[in-house]
Amino acid sequence: MKDGASMKHTNIRRWLLGVLLMITFAMMVIPGGNAFYANSIYPVIGSLLANASSWIPFSIGEVFVMVSIVWMVCYPIYALVHPKRKFLKACGNVLEYLLWVLVWFYWAWGLNYGQPSYYERTNTMPVAIDEQAFRRFADHYVEVLNSNYTVVEAKDETKVKENVMAAYKQHGFNRIRVVNPQVKTMLYTPLASMVLVTGSMAPFFCEFTINGDLLPHDYAASYAHEYAHLQGITSEGEANFYAYLATTQSMDKGIRFSGYYSILGHVFNNARVLMNSDDYFALYERLRPEIKEMIESDRAYWQERYSDIIGEVQEYLFNLYLKYHGMPEGIKNYSEVIGLIMATETF
Repeated sequence: MKDGASMKHTNIRRWLLGVLLMITFAMMVIPGGNAFYANSIYPVIGSLLANASSWIPFSIGEVFVMVSIVWMVCYPIYALVHPKRKFLKACGNVLEYLLWVLVWFYWAWGLNYGQPSYYERTNTMPVAIDEQAFRRFADHYVEVLNSNYTVVEAKDETKVKENVMAAYKQHGFNRIRVVNPQVKTMLYTPLASMVLVTGSMAPFFCEFTINGDLLPHDYAASYAHEYAHLQGITSEGEANFYAYLATTQSMDKGIRFSGYYSILGHVFNNARVLMNSDDYFALYERLRPEIKEMIESDRAYWQERYSDIIGEVQEYLFNLYLKYHGMPEGIKNYSEVIGLIMATETF
C-alpha cells in the first residue's frame, strides 16, 4: 500500500510538472505572452518573493543554488556506491528536480525575457549611431563627466537607496514594490571578483546582490543597475540605461558621478569603432587627470582579483546564456546603453 501511494504521488507530481512546463513554453511562444507576464503576473509574484526575502540579511537564492548543486552532484554518486540505491533512478530524480527549478526560475523572474524592448514599450525611435552623432554625444559626455567629478569616500547605502527609489518612482517604473528593499552582499564575493561580476539578480527569491569588493564610486550605479533587474528588466543595456537615468538625475554629486562614470567604458568602446585613432586618443586626453588616474587605479584593483581561466569560462557561459534568452549580441548588450541615451537625450 505504501509503495502504491508513493507511486501515485510521484505520478501526480510529474503530471503537474509536465503541465507547468507546457504552460511555461506556451507563455514564451504565444505573441504577447511575455509582455502579459511582465506587466500583470511578475508584479504580483515578484512583490511577494521580494518582500518575503528582503527581511533575511543574506542571499537565500545563493544558498539555494549552492545546496542544489551539491545535492545534484552528490546524490547520484551516493546512489552509485550504495548497494540499496538505484543510480538511474537517482539521475531521473535529479533531472526532475532540475525541471522544477527551471519552472521556478521562469515564473519567478525569467519570463521577463522576451518582453518588448524599451523602444517598443515607450514608442521611442532608435537613432543611427553614425560618427557625427556620436562625436556630439561623446563631447557632451566628457564635459559632464569632468564637471561631476568628485571623490566618493564611502558607500552610503541609505542615501543611494533613497535616491534610486525616488528616481524609479519619478519615472513611473515600479513594477515591484518592496516594503524594505535591501541590497545584499554576495556570499561568493571573492569568486565574483575573479570574474569581474559587480552585482547580480538572484531570481528565485527576487533578491539583488552587490559584490562586497565594489569600490565606493561604483556603488550607486551598480545598485541602480541591479534594481532595474529586480523591476523585471532583463536586457543588460536597458538596466544600464535605467541606472544611468536614476543616478545622473540625482541631486547628490557623488551619485551623479557614479552614473556618468559607469558608462565610460561603453563610450570609449564605441569611440574605438567610430572614431579614428587620433580623435579617440584626443577624446581620452580631455578627461580630467583625476579621472584618468581613477581608470588606471580601478584597472589595477580588479586585475589583482581577476582569474584569467575562471573569468574566460564565465564570460563564455554568460555570453551563451544571454544569446539563448534573446540577446544575439551576447555580452555586447551592455553597450546598448549608448544607443538608448542617444535616442532619449539631445546633444
